[in-house]
Amino acid sequence: MKEFLSKVAIVTGTSGIGRAISLRLAAGGASVLACGIEAAANRKLQQEADAQGWALRAELCDVSRPEQVQAVVQKAVTQFGGLDYLANCAAIHPFGTVVETAPETWNECLAVNLGSVYLLSHFGIPEMTKRGGGSIVVVASVQGHACQRGVAAYAASKGALHSLTRALALDHAGSRIRVNSISPGSIRTPMLERSAAHFSPRLPVDTVVKRFGEAHPLGRVGTVEEVAELAAFLLSDRSSFCTGGDYLVDGGLLAGIGVQ
Repeated sequence: MKEFLSKVAIVTGTSGIGRAISLRLAAGGASVLACGIEAAANRKLQQEADAQGWALRAELCDVSRPEQVQAVVQKAVTQFGGLDYLANCAAIHPFGTVVETAPETWNECLAVNLGSVYLLSHFGIPEMTKRGGGSIVVVASVQGHACQRGVAAYAASKGALHSLTRALALDHAGSRIRVNSISPGSIRTPMLERSAAHFSPRLPVDTVVKRFGEAHPLGRVGTVEEVAELAAFLLSDRSSFCTGGDYLVDGGLLAGIGVQ
């Protein structure tokens, strides 16, 4: 269904969830500028889109750098004629307690995971306002609600995204810009696989990922396509009365308590 015809989107992150959202929007007819710092992931995404003949351009961008984010927004407007959607998916996942986490690592995590959403909104919202409104999706995490041990910087950044989502939604509702966040549970991505290798280095990654999935009531990890489908709903007019909310796609992970 080409529900996104004539729409223009910027998506940050070109692997994992960002890749899936970019492809979902492009498949729906949107013109997509996907930006990420990993050149190999950018090339792969571009090849996938080109094979389908979709209007998607993958750009190299450090989303923690204001001048690079501003350039990406301007490129989307120049190439595609405006801006309607922002999907914030770029993230890094350092491990450690606050004692174990170096100040530069803490600052980098906040700059990428949280600061990039500020930057894309700072430069993007004025362009969306010119179009009469739009929609923003922020990929947060269940770790912003309840976290595991040893992920202090990551959990802090994701919790802050929930507050920023609410602030954006309130501040820009008058411009007909809706803002919502998504909090995934365990989703099979390169980031999840790195987490599996970190926490259980002696076990095969597939074994650890399966164990992660068994912690969810639905008994498995999620797919990036399942997250992308929720993002597509929240970006589209189908969710026209939804703003300021956080939507779990966590297989029931946060529905229960740890008592058997």
